[in-house]
Amino acid sequence: MSTASPDVPVVDPALVADLRADLDAAAYTVERVEDLLGPVASAALHRGEALPAERATRTDDDPVAVLVRCFVLGEPVATSALVRALPRTGADGAARLGLVEAAGSGGEDPVRARVDLRPYAAVDGTGEATWWVASDLGELATGRALRTDHVLGVGGASVTLAQATVRDPRARVLDLGTGCGVQALHASRHAAHVVATDLSARALAFARLTTALAGLGEDRVEMRQGSLLAPVAGERFDLVVSNPPFVITPRVPGVPAYEYRDGGRAGDDLVRELVTGVGDVLDPGGVAQMLANWEVRRGESWDERVGSWVDASGLDAWVVQRDEQDPAEYAETWIRDGGTTPADRDAWRTLYGAWLDDLASRDVERIGFGIVTLRRPADGVATLRRLEERTGPVQQPLGPTFAAGLAAHDVLRTLTDADLAGLRLTVAADVTEERYLEPGAVDPNVVLLRQGGGFGRTVRAGTALAAFVGACDGELTAGQVVGALAALLDVPVADVAADVLPSARGLVADGLLHLPA
Repeated sequence: MSTASPDVPVVDPALVADLRADLDAAAYTVERVEDLLGPVASAALHRGEALPAERATRTDDDPVAVLVRCFVLGEPVATSALVRALPRTGADGAARLGLVEAAGSGGEDPVRARVDLRPYAAVDGTGEATWWVASDLGELATGRALRTDHVLGVGGASVTLAQATVRDPRARVLDLGTGCGVQALHASRHAAHVVATDLSARALAFARLTTALAGLGEDRVEMRQGSLLAPVAGERFDLVVSNPPFVITPRVPGVPAYEYRDGGRAGDDLVRELVTGVGDVLDPGGVAQMLANWEVRRGESWDERVGSWVDASGLDAWVVQRDEQDPAEYAETWIRDGGTTPADRDAWRTLYGAWLDDLASRDVERIGFGIVTLRRPADGVATLRRLEERTGPVQQPLGPTFAAGLAAHDVLRTLTDADLAGLRLTVAADVTEERYLEPGAVDPNVVLLRQGGGFGRTVRAGTALAAFVGACDGELTAGQVVGALAALLDVPVADVAADVLPSARGLVADGLLHLPA
């Protein structure tokens, strides 16, 4: 077996087909791996602790155990064991693909993985999906800090974006900053053509293998190298997805910049550039969705800062802040992410100080994280400007929630109150009502409408609104329900309408009430 192996995986169509068949035959799936490891070792592995998984697979010759030891844990495995796990590909084929390197040519000589290759399972707006994803081995497998051109595998941010993306059929999708290619995989399920870009040539090599293993050629997923929107200047897409390198990193000597997370801009300038510039590559009606960090500076709220970018973009916008960290928390998160821990006392203090100094130089008090959804108005006039904070638990996938919210906005903006009164509204199936009464009271003093899915919103409702929502079963128009409530409460119809209909608009926008199909 050849021991020479490139720095990145390569795509040989015949060998990739063999590898796909081998992984399929071995049942190398998320479910199978978790069954093999058991709940304790699986949970430990998710926390970044490998020892329980090493023990669970050490004496097991099952093909999945061999693949986990090799490509997830980075442990050496015998050449003969790898051949049994990948009989079509063989050890030599795996080496030619750049997946492994050998210490010798004998059957019991060990081979070591050069890449992380693992199964991936997810649920997005089109349903369940399973693939295999190739990336660089992480610290858990190498025992070393990450290289600055490290190609990250599927992380929490990747999954969040995949689940938040709208998934109705699209002609052309741009995956900006594709990394290992996971967003391109999701986009391929509902798009005729995907363009995946990245500044990193190494990332594109991994993305090519990831998409090739899914049976996707360049006719379906086209790879281009370049920074931000430069590789697609002058083109148009009806969906742009991006998990960009949004981390706010000090631009000073001694602080490493990692390609997968650091975009080479000071502060949050990269996100500002994307928000204000992505409209240039959107078709009318096209949507862009991205994850982002933004600075919250002294004397300024997060929505003021992000709102100024939205205003400059000229696009419809729905921005949801999901979390905030103070400068110390933020520094700790990203210093650890790069492989430095407090045990490396001198390095830790140097990096920590650089982060705190950098954020303080711009009066940053908090750093926000959220989901940005933008849309180029079909008529050129932006009418949606929604910036909100939702830090509680949500029901994934959120893609259908965003899609429904955009659609509801488009209908509501043209509806007069008279139009709305003529519609038959229905309560969403996930809405429940909670009533709170003081001991001995007949009527509740608090009524809460709770949404079980999506953002899990809770709306405090007055007597009239609660009764209105309870009557929205699609049989009566909203106006008929208002009239019945007015008679029941013995108040003028106009007063009930003025109380209920504006709130009903909000409930439709939030998905607690549905418009007729």
